[in-house]
Amino acid sequence: MPDDAATTDLSRTPFGVLPDGTPVDRIRLDDGRAAVSVLTYGGIVQELWVPDAAGRRQDVVLGFDDVLGYLGDQPFHGAIVGRFANRIAGAQFELDGRTYQLEANHGPHHLHGGSAAFNTRVWDVTELPGRGVRLHLVSPDGDAGYPARLDVTVDYTLAGGVLTIGFAATNTEPACGPATIVNLTNHAYFQLAGHAAGSVGEHVVELPAGRVARAGAALIPTGELAAVDGTPLDLRTPRTLAAGWDDPHDQITLAGGYDHTWVLDDVAPGSPVLAARVVEPSSGRVLEVRTDQPGAHLYSGNMMEPRFAGKGGRRYGRREGFCLETQHFPDSPHHPEFPSTVLRPQETFTSTTSFAFSAR
Repeated sequence: MPDDAATTDLSRTPFGVLPDGTPVDRIRLDDGRAAVSVLTYGGIVQELWVPDAAGRRQDVVLGFDDVLGYLGDQPFHGAIVGRFANRIAGAQFELDGRTYQLEANHGPHHLHGGSAAFNTRVWDVTELPGRGVRLHLVSPDGDAGYPARLDVTVDYTLAGGVLTIGFAATNTEPACGPATIVNLTNHAYFQLAGHAAGSVGEHVVELPAGRVARAGAALIPTGELAAVDGTPLDLRTPRTLAAGWDDPHDQITLAGGYDHTWVLDDVAPGSPVLAARVVEPSSGRVLEVRTDQPGAHLYSGNMMEPRFAGKGGRRYGRREGFCLETQHFPDSPHHPEFPSTVLRPQETFTSTTSFAFSAR
């Protein structure tokens, strides 16, 4: 558990300039055990230094050494994803009798808020003294096709080796104004042996969930929340990623590995539950993820390609990083049986996810 009396040091340094001349800063938080660097561009977790069993700190997230690496067609390394994380079928949804058209940036579908989503914005930053930083963004009505003005804050705090991300998004429209949909997450890619260590296949994953959102074409949920019993999607007993990601099961074949949302039961706002536990044997590092969101999306880096020179020139290849995205279910607007992502005027969406690092 974090020491509430401990103080987290904060520093802020330039991290480059965008093509339009906008400067980007890197904010580093260091609690003496772990350290995290967050960019004003995209709220990106650019570095995350945590100790191994011998106390040696290494950077365990994939990313880039300068801001230009995060531009263009790269796989959302470390970024805040919104307004809507994951997929929306047909790049449209209906709400209160009106159809809203979104950008089709994933074939005919909408992915992670579009090509100019929250991961591409420069956020305002204020310090949370002794704890971390608060990022702030206003998303106007009609932004990327989404209705309603949205006021968004993201808090990054670090204490005792625990990185906590708190999201809040308020629909600021008057009572007679439009509702919207919201699904926010962070898209960090982890490699607990160190960002350049290669395959994550030997990471041992435990995901204490008995159901998964079954995927169909383009990995859009079918609506079925299927039992994992007897399948490689049953991670209630810890197993390595490599033990399941080439299994002939139809869901694994469809995704080319793990790229699914598990159903977390008994969650409630402000009452996080264990979403996942991951152990990396060579370093002894352990990651425990807790969240108050209804889903945990595990992605095993199946579509990664070594096209981009990452930190230290490392070209991250297929399955060299994994994501644990805590969120609502993909394509929720088309599935009224899923937990609702609708945000009415004057309502606030909140979520809290913590990433606790230890070693054994």
